[in-house]
Amino acid sequence: MIVTVASFKGGVGKSTTALHLAAYFQTQAPTLLVDGDLNRSALLWASKGQLPFKVVDEKQGVKFAREYENLIIDTPARPALEELKTLAMGCDLLVLPTSPDALALGATLQMVDALHSLSSNYRILLTLIPPPPSKTGEEAKATLVKAGLPVFQAGIRRLAVFQKAALEGVLVNQVKDPYAETAWDCYLKVGREILS
Repeated sequence: MIVTVASFKGGVGKSTTALHLAAYFQTQAPTLLVDGDLNRSALLWASKGQLPFKVVDEKQGVKFAREYENLIIDTPARPALEELKTLAMGCDLLVLPTSPDALALGATLQMVDALHSLSSNYRILLTLIPPPPSKTGEEAKATLVKAGLPVFQAGIRRLAVFQKAALEGVLVNQVKDPYAETAWDCYLKVGREILS
């Protein structure tokens, strides 16, 4: 399976999502994470610690892709329309992470408009959802669903443990933190939704 993670806005958890989806898919079959982001966030994360899957840049991705059953692709923020078309047509699912704030949602809706002409398979993933009593996450999801857009049932909570994982170069469930399992469970649910 090929899953591509793309966003028109940076800072919405795109690389974190690609990395943790790769971790989930690795539990199912050999998985390769291709870091196509210009910041090389996934490669930097991988260089600091031990991840249970291989991470390469897009040039190496061509070399290694045939050896893996699953391919997760992290893309540059704000891909051009032609690049978006190539990404969308070359994968089984395009995951669009977005935080529930107005600017990120606006960028996601621009991306969705661009995708409508491509008739691609995509789904929106709400990330950085603030904890209760905030209802921002629920409200954003309701707005997207009301607009008839495909949205994951699961969402990713805003938790500091994700930053700790990046600093240590490990998966979020490997961090010694009371919220580590809660954070990992968010991505487990997303992975299960993709496969169901």
